[in-house]
Amino acid sequence: MKLRKAILTGGGNATRLHPITTTINKHLLPLANKPMIFHAIEKAVEAGITEIFINVNPGEKELQQYIGDGGHWGIKITFFEQTGGPQGIAHVVHEARNFIGNEPFLFYLSDNVLLGSLLDVCNEFNHGHYDCMLTLSTVPDPERFGVPIFDAAGTLIDVEEKPINPPNNFAVTGIYLYGPKVFFDAFDRIKKSARGEYEISSIHSLFLREKKRVGYKEITGWWKDTGKTNDLLIANQLLLDILPESDMPNHGTIDDNAQLQGLIRVGVGTHIGPGVSIQGPVIIGENCILTNCILGPHVTIGPGTEINGATITNSIILDNCEINCPERVISNSLIGKKVIIREAKSDRGGSMILGDKSMIEL
Repeated sequence: MKLRKAILTGGGNATRLHPITTTINKHLLPLANKPMIFHAIEKAVEAGITEIFINVNPGEKELQQYIGDGGHWGIKITFFEQTGGPQGIAHVVHEARNFIGNEPFLFYLSDNVLLGSLLDVCNEFNHGHYDCMLTLSTVPDPERFGVPIFDAAGTLIDVEEKPINPPNNFAVTGIYLYGPKVFFDAFDRIKKSARGEYEISSIHSLFLREKKRVGYKEITGWWKDTGKTNDLLIANQLLLDILPESDMPNHGTIDDNAQLQGLIRVGVGTHIGPGVSIQGPVIIGENCILTNCILGPHVTIGPGTEINGATITNSIILDNCEINCPERVISNSLIGKKVIIREAKSDRGGSMILGDKSMIEL
């Protein structure tokens, strides 16, 4: 039976990205000025998926409004609420069992960003009669992930969740493929871990103990779990680097005295004024106003933002911000919606209004 269904994650609290994720769903944070979850949807569609089910937190409305019913991608998208609070990602799959039925499926953690294609992985799964296919990637910090355990002959024998002393540098990425029914049969026989969650690694360990056909494939190209701010910035940087020139049009107005180099996308209604210098790749949203500033490389700016005087590099700036601070440098930063950054009015220092869990370096 060919793979045609997928479960994508859209819930969770993303506490490691507070305070921004207190007011915006993590999966809607922009990477290359496109909501993060859109990148996951596009990878799934490219691999042949035609029906996607996305879990959301109870009461969530924003995600549904942004994504819609899937018609934009020529597929069907259904949303389902995560009941009973966060209980681990294996529980997310369990909640979708009525949607999946007796078909194989792809499970994709939407905060995982990859540059390569899933087409080869899905094709091998479709033709290899696997019960489960894991995707692996080498990482510098495997203790943050599920880690595959191999015996002396190189055979996969177990998966350990967040080991203190990882035996190798592989991480099991958040992209999994399962055959008909096997996941749900296994879920009914696992218990919550010490941290009170149904671990996906427990499912895979059970498969291996019961001699299920578990395959694995190393993802080609780059992969990143965007759990931290720096991970988001790296993902944004790499996605910008691979954008083709055709995706970087100019729909705004540019002053004759502005200096632009490299690939730069300028949104409709945006004005780039005098004294502006931009080194691409840079994406500037709609209805922005830029004057006397230096941008790039690797900067994305949300719509409605005004920038004057600052130097900004390797940063993600969301919608409707006001940055007016001549001779100040902003680098490696994630700036939320409607943030105001301005020059102090006296030499006695600046004033601040910062929400919970904010971080600032001066």
